[in-house]
This record gives sequence, structure tokens and C-alpha cells, in this order.
Amino acid sequence: MQEILQGSGRMYTLLKIDEVNNLGAARIRLRSLISVMEERERTGYVSDMRYTGFKKPPTFTKEMKGRYTILAPQMAPYHFDLVEAAFRYSGFDFVVLKDYSKKVVDTGLKYVNNDACYPSILTVGQLMTALESGKYDLSKTALLITQTGGACRATNYISMIKKALADGGYGDPPLLSLNFNGFEKQPGFKITPALAVRGFMGVIYGDVICRCLYRTRPYEIEKGSADRLYQKWNEYLKKDLKTINFSRYKKNIQNIVREFSELPTLDVEKPRVGVVGEILVKYSPMANNDIVGFLEQEGAEAVVPDLMGFIYFFCDHANSRKEFLTVSGMRYFLSNQAIKLFERLEKPFIDAIKGTKFGGFTPISEMRKLVDGIVSTGNIAGEGWFLSAEMLELLENGVNNIVCMQPFACLPNHVTGKGVIGELRRRNPESNIIAVDYDPGASEVNQINRIKLMLSAAVKKIKNKNGGLSVPRAEVKDNYSDIVSGEAV
Repeated sequence: MQEILQGSGRMYTLLKIDEVNNLGAARIRLRSLISVMEERERTGYVSDMRYTGFKKPPTFTKEMKGRYTILAPQMAPYHFDLVEAAFRYSGFDFVVLKDYSKKVVDTGLKYVNNDACYPSILTVGQLMTALESGKYDLSKTALLITQTGGACRATNYISMIKKALADGGYGDPPLLSLNFNGFEKQPGFKITPALAVRGFMGVIYGDVICRCLYRTRPYEIEKGSADRLYQKWNEYLKKDLKTINFSRYKKNIQNIVREFSELPTLDVEKPRVGVVGEILVKYSPMANNDIVGFLEQEGAEAVVPDLMGFIYFFCDHANSRKEFLTVSGMRYFLSNQAIKLFERLEKPFIDAIKGTKFGGFTPISEMRKLVDGIVSTGNIAGEGWFLSAEMLELLENGVNNIVCMQPFACLPNHVTGKGVIGELRRRNPESNIIAVDYDPGASEVNQINRIKLMLSAAVKKIKNKNGGLSVPRAEVKDNYSDIVSGEAV
């Protein structure tokens, strides 16, 4: 609205109305507006500015494929490292940005209104920081963003990026959108069946690695052994994705699970902490201040749900629309066929972890049933009902300690995340759940203190369970962070 009015030589005034009774600031703005209006009338002011309207970004042609570097923001490092390889094997010069510095946040705040959600600030910040770095030839650079197409500001990332590019004077690089809603179609950017298969294999490999790494690393006897095993498999899988071979894909998953199972670990009990929330804040160490690393440093184990879960939830929107709204028969059919296809693709993963310490698999149809009586499955904006279901799944699997992370301005996830915690505590008296907000102005010290308080309660429960003396095969001191990982007591 500001661009339209100011681009036409008109005045733009914004009034924010909330529960505060003192409207002095609003009165001052209105008086200033009236004063300028009267001044323009007295002087006969006439603007020669004309709003040029929507400007379509350049087309990404077939000839640009391979010649243009495509920059994509980072979200889930363990997964996107493999997805990057999948795109490269399909002929794209694809780069997932890996800058985690504070400069990314500052750059995002420079180009995005600070009333926008934290993920949008980080996403735009990553792309603009890359363009400002001088590492890339701007005449041969394109930008890519993922879009869900739902009631979320992520759907409007393209518009935010366009504005940032105009404000920064970076011209008109092609903008690509990875989505399943037909947005921003580009002839040179097509998701072929081979690319789709490689991409989803990369995501599932990432889920396998995260399950195994997070379950093993806090208990490793030799420090760094779990990370070295991850690095070994990460490099191998990036090369292996070049060829689509399902028998080798199955064997790779089995071998990853087996090798992490055989890694020597301590027989100690540590608090297990579920990590849930808005998708970018949940997986991005830049957005969540590396909560997994912090939990492990403080003597706990992080339990992070699989990324494929969100993809199932996205496909399941058709079922919610059929139940509460309306949906075309074709979309309903294709969405449920996609769920079946993904479950078949995940079957080697499901079979490999069955009966192991790495957990199990809950189908999306069962996840829907978990939230019955707590939140409506008609909540499909943001992470919607699926966020509530993830917390319930963790509780059902004995993970009673949960950090629910919401970014500033993410209303859907405040409703189905923070908003249901009271009911979850009522139904699960043993639950130990906290909500933590993340945004550019949030105090990291405050976030850490809240998580430490939660961990303190978690360790106390473990001590009480074991007679108040010690954790089996480990010593726990009054300070929860002093969990000893030495010899068994």
C-alpha cells in the first residue's frame, strides 16, 4: 500500500490500533496528516509521480539452466546438503546458502518490515546477504524460494524478495518458486520425475541421519565419533544420489542405522527433549540458536521430528478440505496417492528403525486421530493441527519434555502450539512443556534460562524415579548440567 500511494505522489500514514487506551500517538499522526493536506492545498501541489504497477520478473529460460547460479536459503542443513546434490545432478548450478552469521538477521531487518514474521526476515536476509557478498555474478544469478501456498506469510516471500531487490538496487534476477500450486512458473525450471525422486530420497536420508545422530551423539564414548560417522555417510550419499538405484537406497538406510547402532555408547540416562514448532525455527540452527547443540551441551538428548512429517501434513490438507471445506476430486485423489507413494518410499526407513532405539513411525492418518478433542484438523494454516499432533506423539513415546518454538508474528502456530499446551498438561500430568518465542529482538539469555528451567525439572523427575539418589549408570548432581558421562556408579 505504501508503494502504491507514494509511487503516485500521495501521502501514506499507518495507524496501529491495539488494546492500549492512550491514542495520543494516533492523534498526532492524524493531525500531521491533516496539516500536510492543508499545506498541499494552499500551495497547489500536484505530483508528477505515477505508480508503475506490478513488474513481472524476468523469465528463467531453458538456456539459463546450468549457466545461472540458483541461490536458495538454508533451512535444514542435514537435509538440504543432500537436496543440493539432487538439484546439481539434474543439471542446475544450485547453491544452498550456509551463512549463519548475525549479519543475515541485520540484512533481513534492513529489507523486511520488522512486523513480518522472523522466518521471512531470515529468508530474505540470507538471499540479500549473498547478493551483497560479491561472490556471485549478479547478471547470471537466480533466486529460489519454497512456497506452501497456504495461509502463511511464506506464500508471500516472492513479493518480499521483489521489494528487497528493488530497494537494494539489485535489478531483476529471475525468481524461482518451488511449490505444488503452480506459482511463478518458469520454462527453465521444471521438476522432472528424476529430480523429484532424488530430492525426496535426500530428505528421507536426512531424516535417517538426524534420527540416528541425535539419538547417538549425546551418549558417544569417543567424543566426535558420531559426527565423523555422519560426515562419512553425508559425503557418500551426496555422490550416490547421482544414480537412482532403489536396492542400493534400501541398503544405504539399513547400513546407516546399523553403523550408528554399533557405535560404542555410554549406558546412561539423560533427559529426552522434544523440539517442535514452526518449520524453519524447528530445523534451522541459525533461527533457533542451535537448540540441538545447546541441549546436548547441557546434558540432554534432542528429539526432533522428521522433516517428511510436514510433507505428509501438506498432502493431507486435501482430507481437511474435504471434511470441512471443499476440494476437487482430482486434488483429493492425487494428494492421497502422494501420501501412499511417500510411505512406500519411506518403507526401508520404517523397516530399518522398527524395534530399535531410534523410534518408530506414525502414519499421518494416525496423527490426525491424536488431536481429536484438542484441536480441529481444519487448522491447516502454518503447521496447524500437525504441531499439536507432534507434541502428542512425543508424549505417547515417553518424551515428556518438549520445547515448542514459535517465531514472532506466526499466529497459526501460537494457536496450535502455545495455545494447546495447557490442555496437553492437563491430559498428561507428567508432561514438562515450555513455549519459547524467537525473533530478532528476543533475548537469547531469556530463551536459555527458560530451557534450563525445563531441564532442571526434567532431571529432578529422573532422580525421583530412581529413588532420589542417582540416575541408573550415571551420576546426577544438583546442577542438572553436571550430568557425568564417565564410569557407571
